[in-house]
Amino acid sequence: MMERVICLAIGYVFGLFQTAYFYGKAHGIDIRQYGSGNSGTTNALRVLGTKAGLIVLLGDCLKTIAAVCITRLIFGESHGDIIYLLCLYAGAGAVLGHNFPFYMNFRGGKGIAATAGLILSFHPYFVVMGVVVFFGIFFTTHYVSLGSLLVYLFFLIEMIVCGQAGVFGAMTGPQLMELYLLSVCLMAMAYWKHRQNIVRLLHGEERKTYLTKKNKLDVEKKETEHGDGDSK
Repeated sequence: MMERVICLAIGYVFGLFQTAYFYGKAHGIDIRQYGSGNSGTTNALRVLGTKAGLIVLLGDCLKTIAAVCITRLIFGESHGDIIYLLCLYAGAGAVLGHNFPFYMNFRGGKGIAATAGLILSFHPYFVVMGVVVFFGIFFTTHYVSLGSLLVYLFFLIEMIVCGQAGVFGAMTGPQLMELYLLSVCLMAMAYWKHRQNIVRLLHGEERKTYLTKKNKLDVEKKETEHGDGDSK
């Protein structure tokens, strides 16, 4: 049990690095006072531009990747049979640190970029799933929240499928159940953090996100041609 706590703590410490907050401060603003008030990639993209969004995305991904890599270095040999479970604890800790940083009154981001880092460092199978699902949804709908929520759903499904197929090695039944339960908790936290986005999605009021002004104009033109422009 102690190794799980250690991995969770390692992840939390890395998750405390609030890329959007520090980037905003470097440019003279508190990102939490602008846009959605969220200290994450999407708000940085909307408030500070595409370059800022990409930097924040990279920073938030890397902090989770670092936590997972350190976990593998520390416990890879001594706890090889449950290393995937320990890596998931480290990733969960990073998401918690990102979402609830103690020095910011527990007001951080929503954990999606940090989760992307977990997906990238957890297992190669998950990378393909994450990229296809998120970017497929994003470039089709331009809803970051919808893509993020579906990534979590598919993450849970793939976790269970891979676990039952023996992809994670010699983990026992109870250890696999712990892995699944932790994945459910991560998904539940993500859905809770996105509860307002879910309401807006259901009512067709969610704000779309565009990477470039040209892309935004092209999409808006297509929506107008299809009679969708007046409904927004």
